[in-house]
Amino acid sequence: MGVRRRGRSATSNPASFYGLDGAKVRQSFVGEPFGKDTLLWTPPADLKEAANITFYLRWLERTRKLQFRSYRELWHWSVTDVEGFWASIWEFFEVIGRRPYKQVLSDRHMPGGRWFTGAELNYAEHALRRRDEHLAVVFRSESGKSVEITYAELYEQVARAAAGLRALGVERGDRVAAYMPNIPEALVGFLAAASIGAVWSSCSPDFGFRAVVDRFRQIEPAVLLAVDGYRYNGRSFDRLPELAEIQKALPSLRAIVLVPYLELPTDKKGLRDTVAWKDVLARADELVFEPVAFDHPLWVLYSSGTTGLPKGIVHGHGGILLEHLKSLSLHLDLKAEDRFFWFTTTGWMMWNFLASGLLLGSTVVMYDGSPSHPATDSLWRMASETITTYFGTSASYLEFCMKAHISPGRTFDLTHLRALGSTGGPLTPEGFKWAYAEVKPNVWLGSVSGGTDVCTAFVGSCPLIPVYAGEIQCAHLGAKVEAYDEAGRSLVEEVGELVITEPMPSMPVSFWNDSDGRRYKESYFDMYPGVWRHGDWVKVTERGGYVIYGRSDATLKRGGIRMGTSEFYRVLAGVPEVLDSIVIDLAGRPPMDRLILFVVLAEGISFDQRLKARINNELRTQLSPRHVPDEIYTIPEVPRTLNGKKLEVPIKRILTGTPLEEAVSQGAVANPDSLRFVLNLVPSVRGRG
Repeated sequence: MGVRRRGRSATSNPASFYGLDGAKVRQSFVGEPFGKDTLLWTPPADLKEAANITFYLRWLERTRKLQFRSYRELWHWSVTDVEGFWASIWEFFEVIGRRPYKQVLSDRHMPGGRWFTGAELNYAEHALRRRDEHLAVVFRSESGKSVEITYAELYEQVARAAAGLRALGVERGDRVAAYMPNIPEALVGFLAAASIGAVWSSCSPDFGFRAVVDRFRQIEPAVLLAVDGYRYNGRSFDRLPELAEIQKALPSLRAIVLVPYLELPTDKKGLRDTVAWKDVLARADELVFEPVAFDHPLWVLYSSGTTGLPKGIVHGHGGILLEHLKSLSLHLDLKAEDRFFWFTTTGWMMWNFLASGLLLGSTVVMYDGSPSHPATDSLWRMASETITTYFGTSASYLEFCMKAHISPGRTFDLTHLRALGSTGGPLTPEGFKWAYAEVKPNVWLGSVSGGTDVCTAFVGSCPLIPVYAGEIQCAHLGAKVEAYDEAGRSLVEEVGELVITEPMPSMPVSFWNDSDGRRYKESYFDMYPGVWRHGDWVKVTERGGYVIYGRSDATLKRGGIRMGTSEFYRVLAGVPEVLDSIVIDLAGRPPMDRLILFVVLAEGISFDQRLKARINNELRTQLSPRHVPDEIYTIPEVPRTLNGKKLEVPIKRILTGTPLEEAVSQGAVANPDSLRFVLNLVPSVRGRG
């Protein structure tokens, strides 16, 4: 099939490294972020001159007679002339419209407006525009296995996979689900489904039976692509028994396409109607890109589902195409010669974002396995060996490296690394400084924040403006991000609710099985009618930067002051003995009314009065005396969702008497055993109330 293989592969990723600090800050703001005015990076003149956004600015001047003196001026135009801006993105990136659009936006009111009405296109056609010998995919696994695929080879594989899916009866609108690790076969399957106009949805194979069924049963997939098992942290995990149970629970399935990742024997496993991946690829038919409407479903992503069924978030071909072209090109400055990596699994939206690197003809670098196996610095070694130019990961992974005293820039050749991306939660100023001290002094650090809801970032990086410690550079073009107080007034240099006040084309087309749109409206538009409330605390700085403080539903309220948990985590990041933590505020929850801190300690560290006093002193001096915890407990690991978010709200419910099965859907928990330690502590916590 034209794939250059060096051995077999491995799989799956740790929730503890791709997750968010599920945190939130307050409106009565205590103190400033540490080092808020520390300038870490200024874009060099040659970078600004060659940046994609600079070419876009020149194109606007040449074709639209529009001139902007700064990024802020350009951004202001993009969120004021919304229709003009998004039409320019369509034209600048030469979108292939099989049928032209009649109107850019039918109505600016949110929700309800339709984008690019009348247009027909196909996402996969744009991802496979390039069909030459340039590398499309570079794959590595934790065990060192390797695959490289050119654009010509990728096109051929997608053509074969699409023919195989059609032979299984897959048509436009059918759902194709995947229980797959971050491997090239998953990418091929996604593009094949998209080319047909089928709807893609994926879960990582480390998801348990209940988590998979809770997601896929909603969308009733016709075909399931699945591996027999996966490898993680040096161990192999047989998933065939789970697959048999999943098949029984999904009566809509006509077939399971089995990828022999571990090459396990499938007899006596209870599976039926299975088709081998090699047989799906057996047909050598011409690839046909099905023209679909702009808002035709491309994929279904899912909310975390910690307290109920995960919401199926539907995104359209056109909205994702335009948004990812804009974000990857104008904000990440990806070019065809880039090798673009983001540490992710197929269960996180960053996998979908990574796949869109193909839209720009870049090389997508895929990694499967633990980031710390066989060594703590394995990801950085991989980046060096694959000549990665853009290295994306989570804030928690960067801070893990900081705590582990890793110095990637001194250990490996990172000459080619030009940019570092961070998402999944607020990156502390200390994390920013570590990146410049230990990764590369002239690296461009792009901290970004957005969400599964839009499969992109609202705020993030720009190659034209400086980087300050702890601060996201800017709001993205076309994203009118503001901080609102409770009355809906816009704030600057004050912390408020993160809102979006103008529509974006990658906002969900709908939620699955939400025909009247009620759940959709309740999720984003209940607090401020007509304005998208995202559920994060944010501060807009005078220079146009953004500081994210975490989730607003995890706010701490102490002595009349509201504070986000991310500020706690920021302080504890400076305590080397503490590897991880989760803080729970039981204020107003009689009889306890206490602030409880759970900590994960470094290996070999014991919790004693000296360490307790040090933690309390750091919180007292850097936050306030009100924010010294009433009790500190040690736990082996912090409970997290499958996407790595800390389970702050469910744990609060458990501690205040809600039964475990009502407080959290355990199928949505990446490490269910961690909840046992919290449950064991409940009598102690309540006894001190």
